[in-house]
Amino acid sequence: MEAFPALVAALHADRARFVLIGVWAANLHARSAAAVFATQDFDLFLPAEVDNVLLVWRTCESMGLELLSGDEPLDKPRDRLLAERVVQSRALVRATDRQGLDVDLTLVMEGFAFEEVMAGRRVYLLEGVEVPVARLSHVVRSKAAAGRPKDLLFLATHEEALSALLERED
Repeated sequence: MEAFPALVAALHADRARFVLIGVWAANLHARSAAAVFATQDFDLFLPAEVDNVLLVWRTCESMGLELLSGDEPLDKPRDRLLAERVVQSRALVRATDRQGLDVDLTLVMEGFAFEEVMAGRRVYLLEGVEVPVARLSHVVRSKAAAGRPKDLLFLATHEEALSALLERED
């Protein structure tokens, strides 16, 4: 777990723009171990901005993380032209240390624009590091809108816990 807060701290230091979304965002809203949801990776929502994408890639690489597109290494050179192609296609890039830290760097959150999610974010402390986190209602609505089987299963399986958490959301 400590590798993720270290990455977030480095992203803040480099002035990258991002918001934690997905199941880990829901976990930070949970406030108790009884409501924690199982997941294998972190999802960072980035604005579709070439300079920010390049900055995030460089930060990840400086932390020793590999960048992948699918199961293959992200093309090189990791320059402006590649970042423009990734932004244009809204391609997912994964940063991994291959030892348990997997971070999806996504330019898409179904049903939401980055600025809307950023404006509504909450900030939680994770091992002393401030983590910008999407509102739980945004996470739930996005998963429902995406309609992927794994998202629908997550929503159905945890409907009661999510409903209770949503009632407490400001």
